Formats: sequence, structure tokens, C-alpha cells
Amino acid sequence: MTDDPGSRLSRMADEAEVAQLAAGVDVLSCAWEVLDDPMSPHVEVRYAGIRLAECLRDVLRVAESRGLRLPARDIGDDEEGEGEGRVPGARNA
Repeated sequence: MTDDPGSRLSRMADEAEVAQLAAGVDVLSCAWEVLDDPMSPHVEVRYAGIRLAECLRDVLRVAESRGLRLPARDIGDDEEGEGEGRVPGARNA
């Protein structure tokens, strides 16, 4: 069960998240090398874009997963700073 941060499943999820985020850092570093070179072939730029999109998907999954683990906020909690920190077009809970 993932409700217990010390459970085996929770630790495995945390380890997977760390690996996904580390892969994103590596891909971003390599992508910058390709994107900084104006002579990079189209195929390399496309490959970098595909890898970046995959990493972004993984990071968004991590963020969603972590968000689901946060305690639910009371609707009245946001009255004072209404709209603050909200992203247009995003599902805000």
C-alpha cells in the first residue's frame, strides 16, 4: 500500500520517480548539446525532441502521483489568495 511512506511499494515508487527524474536531467543535457549546434542534422533534433517529450510525460506522471498523495485541501483554504499559483487551462483541485 502506498499510503504508508515506509512501505515497500511506496519505496519502489519513490525509486522509480528518482530514476525518471535523473533520466530527464541526462536527456535535457544531451538535448541542449544538439539544440545549441545550428548545424545539428534534422534527425538528431527530432530524436532529441522525442526523448524530451518522453521525459516530460514521465515528470508529469511523477507530479500527478505526488499530488494525489497530498492531503485534500478545503475549498475555503484558497479564499484569501484566490487564483494565486494557478495555471490557466490546468485542472486545479
